[in-house]
Amino acid sequence: QVRLVESGGGLVQAGGSLRLSCAASGIIFSLNTVNWYRQAPGNQRDLVASINKGNSTGYADFVKGRFTISRDNAENTVYLQMNSLQPEDTAVYYCSVYSGRTYWGRGTQVTVSS
Repeated sequence: QVRLVESGGGLVQAGGSLRLSCAASGIIFSLNTVNWYRQAPGNQRDLVASINKGNSTGYADFVKGRFTISRDNAENTVYLQMNSLQPEDTAVYYCSVYSGRTYWGRGTQVTVSS
């Protein structure tokens, strides 16, 4: 059974940083592309960053230069380092992975105050 658990969210002031973690069980992250999404109230869920099994990364334009996705294969965990956070980054952040079907975690809330 695949399980994804996000953590690391919280309340931070504008300009601050957070590091999100997505820990997996039941699936080997290093063999799959892992994505971070976010969803603000009333908005659609948007792709934020991806890392594939070759460790190539991709970012949405609205986070380029501020967010960094990485993985720790030994821990079977993917991270999202978020710097220079702005109030518009406020959202629930989810990690997901596709392996026959798309699996999602429950998300972690990030709130950025101005």
